[in-house]
Amino acid sequence: MSMRAESATRQLSIAFQTDKALTAYGALAAAVENYGFDAVTVYNDMLYQPAWLPLLEMARATQRITLGVAAVNPFTCHPINIAGNIALIDEASHGRAYLGLARGSWLGFVGLHPQRSVTALREALRAVRHLLRRDPAPLPGEIFPLAGGDALRWPILRPDIPFLLGAWGEQTIRACLDEITAIKIGGSANPDVIPHFRRILDFDAATYGVQRMRRETEDAAATQRKVEIVIGAVSVVDEDGAAARRLARREVALYLPVVAELDPTTSIEPELLGRLKEAAARYDFAAAAALISDDLLDRFAIAGAPDAVAAHAEALFAAGATRVEFGTPHGLTPERGLQLLGKQVRPRISR
Repeated sequence: MSMRAESATRQLSIAFQTDKALTAYGALAAAVENYGFDAVTVYNDMLYQPAWLPLLEMARATQRITLGVAAVNPFTCHPINIAGNIALIDEASHGRAYLGLARGSWLGFVGLHPQRSVTALREALRAVRHLLRRDPAPLPGEIFPLAGGDALRWPILRPDIPFLLGAWGEQTIRACLDEITAIKIGGSANPDVIPHFRRILDFDAATYGVQRMRRETEDAAATQRKVEIVIGAVSVVDEDGAAARRLARREVALYLPVVAELDPTTSIEPELLGRLKEAAARYDFAAAAALISDDLLDRFAIAGAPDAVAAHAEALFAAGATRVEFGTPHGLTPERGLQLLGKQVRPRISR
């Protein structure tokens, strides 16, 4: 995965949850690389292992693929710690890292209720970049200011590490646009939503480009950058497509009530949404899964036999995605799912 605006290649990645033995991550990343995928992503979800050590194991075990975290929130991990950690991952991987930032979910579990998350995300991205540049100048900010006078005290391999933003909100995307090379539509497998985000990105990129040209601070080519769109969700593949879809229904039940309300192209009857929320709140995934129709499942998960999963990815690319990410659990067993994604799904997708 290049994470560069000029790349027109369709990119495929695999995402892992951080719930494994530390020694398992290197072999998993090596398998992803050997199957020919472009990138591997590590989640950084609340109550799971922090992403940094798994990423370090992956960096040591691979040679080619891009690797990164999607995503860190600046409320439980301060920008100075984010900058230091991603700089070390980039050094260990010889310049193959990317950083994903997002507001994050379930922050209430630790008593955090961010009131100005848009400002915080924008300032966090700027602060991390400022730190990676080892710039000793002060960086004003309302939430994450840097006093200046000092900088990170070791050589940084790449101050221009690519930044990805995990967001659904138009206001958040617009606020952070000039700091990022990609956005991720997390928890979605809906082709219909991609043009919605493309319109936001292209309109704001054009406006941003005009402003830059007026200031004459960047050359014309730089102002024409195109922010990439990454889309990824629960993925389950198996030769028994029906079994794969049954498991996907259970896996998607926890977050579907939240993500469904964020998708402007999906309408769910209030009564159904209420029942889904009630079932998810009591962790009754069987009841929630029974409420999810095939059409609804296809909007929030990638699931089925290998040919169906490949076709779903093709539809996402056709709608305008730059990268499609297959999220956990991958298959009826993780090992078999990864094998099928590598040997039967990836070769079916036009690159």
